[in-house]
Parts: sequence; structure tokens; C-alpha cells
Amino acid sequence: MTSNREIHLASRPVGWPTADDFRLVETDVPTPGPGQILVRNQYMSVDPYMRGRMNDVKSYVAPFALDAPLDGAAIGEVVASEVADIAVGATVQHGLGWREYALLDATAARPVDPSIAPVSAYLSVLGMTGLTAYAGLLEVAAMKPGETVFVSAAAGAVGSLVGQIAKLKGAGRVVGSAGSPAKVERLRALGFDAAFDYHDGVRESLRAAAPDGVDVYFDNVGGDHLEAAISAMNLHGRVAICGMIAQYNATEPSAAPRNLALVIGKRLTLRGFLVNDHNDVRTAFVRDVAGWLRAGTLSYDETIVDGIENAPAAFLGLLRGDNLGKMLVRV
Repeated sequence: MTSNREIHLASRPVGWPTADDFRLVETDVPTPGPGQILVRNQYMSVDPYMRGRMNDVKSYVAPFALDAPLDGAAIGEVVASEVADIAVGATVQHGLGWREYALLDATAARPVDPSIAPVSAYLSVLGMTGLTAYAGLLEVAAMKPGETVFVSAAAGAVGSLVGQIAKLKGAGRVVGSAGSPAKVERLRALGFDAAFDYHDGVRESLRAAAPDGVDVYFDNVGGDHLEAAISAMNLHGRVAICGMIAQYNATEPSAAPRNLALVIGKRLTLRGFLVNDHNDVRTAFVRDVAGWLRAGTLSYDETIVDGIENAPAAFLGLLRGDNLGKMLVRV
């Protein structure tokens, strides 16, 4: 345990990132000081929001630094500890991914129980991903039983959970868009009432899938999906804007949506949100999701890439839509 490999940001991408924007760096394994722990990471998450942090612009979270390791959600085993309440061998979740060994203050780690679920689940259905789906649908969009829900990027980590939670909470109809016929079939297997490949045309496909209109739109994409949803929304519809992945790599402003004036007459609510604003529903989230998992009524998919050296490829694959469900790197 003397060598530690980590991924650094070598350059800021212009448009779509490439492998050359990342660098694999070998360093010494750090030694914890008072109040610190050393974690051997087992899994790390790659997420769409990380693309925005590669730009040197002001945002809700600081940009990644050049020639320094990236960070993000990770889970691993404590291999050295200088605190009394976190023992060697404990499994903890934290925010220093993109490296094999993470040195952090014990207050920045959250112990988890690997006997309840596979440890990777704490980065997906039982972690930030699941809470994003739960809070966005039920708190931000305030979905009511009987309503029609449309979810974009519905075969992704968040979207696939949104659709299932909507059905479990009594939605009348749930529609999802995805990027391939195989993903469309997966959505139907997960219980979506209708699903379509967005390459076949978003506006037309949504109109056919939700002929009576849409009450709630959970937006992961933006662009033409948001424009189509606005056209399909019923009066007093709500849009929970989680992400706009269609624009993350754009070098020019998006052409859509071009129909924002409809927001007025339809009295729509469009609300962006960050998951950290909704920690007050974490208890209800854990209670509901743990119960659904035990009952076998909630499923989740993972796409796992092996090796820290392949973390950049996993991230690039995520942006291309290569994943089904949560994209993880087994470190």
C-alpha cells in the first residue's frame, strides 16, 4: 500500500471532452492525521453534472482545478483511521472519487451498512441518485395520484427511478424517452406505460404516447425535450428541471425551447432544483425506497466499468448514453 493512482483534469474541454483532457497520475498513498481516515475506494460515480465543473465558470459548485484530481461520490473501506468512532474495516460514502485512496476528515464520511444492500447501491438507488429522483418528482414537481408524468433520459440512473416511483405513488400514466430500442424495451419492462426512442422525433412521439397531455415533466435533457414537453403540458403543469445534458457540450446557445410563451397561458411552473436542498425528505426517501427494494417493486440498473484508469472512458461513455442506469467505476 504505497502507490495511489488518481485521475487529474489535464485541460478544459471545448465542446465534447476527449481522453486527452484527463491524465492518470501516480502518487504516494497519504497517511491520516488526527481526525482523519484513509479510504480504499471500491466504487466511484461519474455523473453528467461533472461536465459543467470542467469549465472555468461560476456555478453552484466550484469548477475542477487543472492538474489536480477530480472529485465526486465514492464508497470504500477504511484502511487507516485516526478517529475513535470510525474503525478500520468500516464502509463509508464520501466525495473524493477519481482516486484509489482517499484521505479525508472523518466528518466528511458517512458510514453505510453493506449488509442492507450491495455497497454500489449507496451511489445509486440509496444515494444521491435515488434522492434526486424522489425529491424532484414528489417535492419539486409535487406529483399527484392519477397524473401523467413524462421523463426524459428515462433509462438513465435518475430517470429510471423517477418513472418507477411515479407508478408506485399512483401516477395515472408514465412516459419515458430513451436513446435506443433496447433502452425503450427496458423502460417497458420497468413498468413505464409508454416509451419512445427520441431519435424518432420527440414532439410527435410524446403526443402519441400522452394523447391527453402531460401534468408533470421531469427534465434531464432540456433542448427539444423541454420544448416538446411545454407543448404537451396541461394547464397548471409542473416541470422539475434536474439537468440539461443536451446542452452540456454545446459551443453555441440552444435553439430550443422556442415556445416559452406557452408557459403564460398554460400557467406552468418550471423549477430547477439541486438535490442538496431536499435533505429534509431523506428519512421518508430511505423508508420508502428500502421498503420497495425489500418488496421487489423497485429495480435499478448499473453499468460498471473496471479500473481507475478507465474512469475517463466511463465518463465519456455516460455523455454518449452508453450506460443503462447508473454508470459506476469499480476502482
